[in-house]
Amino acid sequence: MEYLFPISGVTTYLWLPPLVAFVVSFFTSMGGVSGAFLLLPFQMSFLNFTSPAVSPTNLVFNVVAIPSGVWRYLREGRMVWPLTWVVVLGTLPGVIIGCFIRLHWLPYPETFKAFVGCVLLYIGVRMFMDINKSRKAAAAGKAPAPPAPKEFVVHTIEFSARRVAYGFQGREYSASSAGIFTLAFIVGVVGGVYGIGGGAIIAPFFVAIYGLPVHTVAGAALMGTFITSVAGVLFYQALAFVPAYAGMAVAPDWLLGALFGFGGLGGMYLGARTQRFVPAKWIKLGLGLLLLYVSIRYLIDFAAWLGR
Repeated sequence: MEYLFPISGVTTYLWLPPLVAFVVSFFTSMGGVSGAFLLLPFQMSFLNFTSPAVSPTNLVFNVVAIPSGVWRYLREGRMVWPLTWVVVLGTLPGVIIGCFIRLHWLPYPETFKAFVGCVLLYIGVRMFMDINKSRKAAAAGKAPAPPAPKEFVVHTIEFSARRVAYGFQGREYSASSAGIFTLAFIVGVVGGVYGIGGGAIIAPFFVAIYGLPVHTVAGAALMGTFITSVAGVLFYQALAFVPAYAGMAVAPDWLLGALFGFGGLGGMYLGARTQRFVPAKWIKLGLGLLLLYVSIRYLIDFAAWLGR
């Protein structure tokens, strides 16, 4: 029997949101991504939830689902705390700005789909570029040796205003603190608009641009996404009480978001636990194909709308 969610106006079976979220989160959490970037298109296209409230509802999913994945990475010693805190400091102000952009410049589903399509297309292209780069490195004999399970932990080397550095699998990895902060701020803006917290964007950047191993950035990306999602949800909810936004659907659908979150809770935990046994290239390939499919579909829909 279908259920009507009064806030969003969505009518669907109660078991469907958690099931979809479980499947999506199981695979995406391996790459440090909550899966919100795929659940938002599902809500817009399949559930016909296209009001601005879909963004904070998606953030509710992050708030409920992410802790299980973060806890698993913490338990396995793969949380890069210096990287995490720089990401949080950058994304928090960005996500607030993104909320305003969503409400004032992208309130309509057609224009929002164009924005979503461009964001996902860029992420997908970056993902495939990184896969190709890794393939060429392997062909040239420069591929790193397979990791030994007993060494699958992260060690902080430096955390300063100049750089973040840590050790993993006998190698040192580092990145500019200022560069990460700037990237995180931009990602926060995009994440606030999209309702994804930013993990889907920042994790591929860490891998493709900074050359950080995907098995180490996943925990930091998820933790940063969780904290910024909490801020985004509270901000959208607060705006619902502001008279200037009285005529707009800006408050999250807490029940729908929580149902997605409960499914994601189990999916992320199992995904985080399984990640170390899955080659990074297969994780990236799967995410990349999903990104390209959704992005191209949305851009085609936008082009068809413009042609009417």
